[in-house]
Amino acid sequence: MPVHLPPLSRRSFLKATLAAGVAALGPGRLAAATPPVDPNRVALLSDTHVWEDRTTPYGGCVPAVTLRQAVTQVLACSPRPGHLVISGDLAHLKGLPGDYVVLRDLIAPIRAGGVAVHLVLGNHDHRANVYAAFPEAKPPGAATVVDKHVGVVRAPQADFVLLDSLNKTNVTPGLLGDAQRAWLARTLDAPGKPAIVVAHHNPDTREKPSGLVDTPAFFEALAPRKRAKAYVFGHTHSWSYRTQGDVHLVNVPAMAHIFNKKQPRGWLDTRLEADGATVTLRMLDTADPRHGNTKHLAWREHA
Repeated sequence: MPVHLPPLSRRSFLKATLAAGVAALGPGRLAAATPPVDPNRVALLSDTHVWEDRTTPYGGCVPAVTLRQAVTQVLACSPRPGHLVISGDLAHLKGLPGDYVVLRDLIAPIRAGGVAVHLVLGNHDHRANVYAAFPEAKPPGAATVVDKHVGVVRAPQADFVLLDSLNKTNVTPGLLGDAQRAWLARTLDAPGKPAIVVAHHNPDTREKPSGLVDTPAFFEALAPRKRAKAYVFGHTHSWSYRTQGDVHLVNVPAMAHIFNKKQPRGWLDTRLEADGATVTLRMLDTADPRHGNTKHLAWREHA
């Protein structure tokens, strides 16, 4: 299943930061009361691409710095989101062990701030190295879907169904596969709240796709199941919104390097409601006029 990381106690956070040699947080900050969290508020991030080198620029930014900026913004929210979901490409290129050590360090303040973190895998991630860095998140027993990490995050107003489109590390296209799509269909067929499906790769029906190779089969499972309201993904390093039929397609902007310089670097502040969701673009460059732009997603009806 995906990597689910519950909030850290302050004692655990202090122990982790001291072990990592991080002493920037003074005792007053550690002792401060944790602000309230809203379980129906979810921070959506993607394409963090952090690597073991915390200071060298790559693609016009320093990934460790940009993720730290986003962490600061999320922690400044009042109330804070109950959940933070990173939709893949957590690591730089090959998902090396040191990359995930840095990621663990960078997201520790989020967890200490009372926010649960959920990590989805992308084409620059490595399954074994992820679990080596987060051993407490590896579930016991056999995987729900062999060689894939799937799971459900439950919020009061909606479920986030997390998929694994990683096919081969450092190979661009993604694949869900028959077994995972069948699991998705069974999950969506069960009675429940509105479902928001999350994976790394974008829908792509071109002859030579660089996104999700099995896009047509994926939508055959998704579209007729009315519990599914939206598909959230990353991979393209861009922010966009559109619909396919009555399913919302939300492309989360990149946290690290961007391919098109006109695209924003940032994250999506998502507030779940009974009949939809409100998505607000939070840019790292808060002076950009697009920062704070909002889109309302109205859910299609389901039995």
